[in-house]
Amino acid sequence: MSKSGWLGALALATLIQLVPAAPATAQSWPQKPVSFIVPFPAGGGTDAFARPLAAQLEQQLGQRILIDNRGGAGGTVGASAASKAAPDGYTFFIGAAHHAIAPALYPKLDYNIQTDFIPIGVIAQPPQVVVVHPGKVQAKTLVELIDFAKKNPDKLNYGSAGNGTTHHLAGELFKLTTKVNLTHVPYRGAGPLMQDLVAGQVDLAFDGLGSSAAQISSGTLRALAVAAPKRASAFPDVPTTAEAGVPGYEVSTWYAMWAPKNTPPEIVAKMTAELQKALATPMVTEAWKKNGSEIPNLYGPAFGDFVKVEVARWGKVVAEANVKPD
Repeated sequence: MSKSGWLGALALATLIQLVPAAPATAQSWPQKPVSFIVPFPAGGGTDAFARPLAAQLEQQLGQRILIDNRGGAGGTVGASAASKAAPDGYTFFIGAAHHAIAPALYPKLDYNIQTDFIPIGVIAQPPQVVVVHPGKVQAKTLVELIDFAKKNPDKLNYGSAGNGTTHHLAGELFKLTTKVNLTHVPYRGAGPLMQDLVAGQVDLAFDGLGSSAAQISSGTLRALAVAAPKRASAFPDVPTTAEAGVPGYEVSTWYAMWAPKNTPPEIVAKMTAELQKALATPMVTEAWKKNGSEIPNLYGPAFGDFVKVEVARWGKVVAEANVKPD
């Protein structure tokens, strides 16, 4: 090679090194493990849906999916961290209905669930269920529970996954609807709550069916009613709240996936497609059925519109119930 040719090749090689690597595209993504930030401790409802979903997506994407549990403040600590994650397609947020409640309960949040995230889709929508510790609460029906609570004001307590969670708001709505007094005991997630409820440290809970299904099936907890318009297919013997004597009291929770704002649209589109595919697999549909959960068809902008409605709805509930962080 001539001297001029050698210098030209050297210049070209140097230029190639100076050109920045192209960002990941939907075709090349993912090239490394992906993280799901779950804003509650392991063992809760959000975690119970995130882990099997992650296992299915690992098979589809060919990369590990790491569950990053970050509990605290009704799920807002993890949401805050997720909102500040690098928007490179390697961090997603698995949140819940709690995050539509939080804006009304925590007015000084350092993130906005509607503007700091890109909505991917709703993962699951199980009903809330009224569950009691059978050794501490003798009531076998919802009417018996209400009757006991009225005759024994403030004797019963209920646990929640934290201030501002659906567990908390469902409990406050129950108190307003039935005119009973119950003491609220907040935890740092549904996992710690479930541990204490099973151990008899708290009397009852208004839990998402997804995180209490196993305990109901084993008889560790007694289900008095599901707060839904129809019975859960996984528990056909458990009446609805209307059938159990409290018409009009209906509460469901939901779990969903978001991406941090500015995540490349082609990666968002691919994850949305992979999520839809995962939720249609037999493994996921059977697992969700056992938890009494439905899979609503809410993805992308439609999911974003749903969140907007939920924020307004729960904001009204917080105001009417005069709910304050404990």
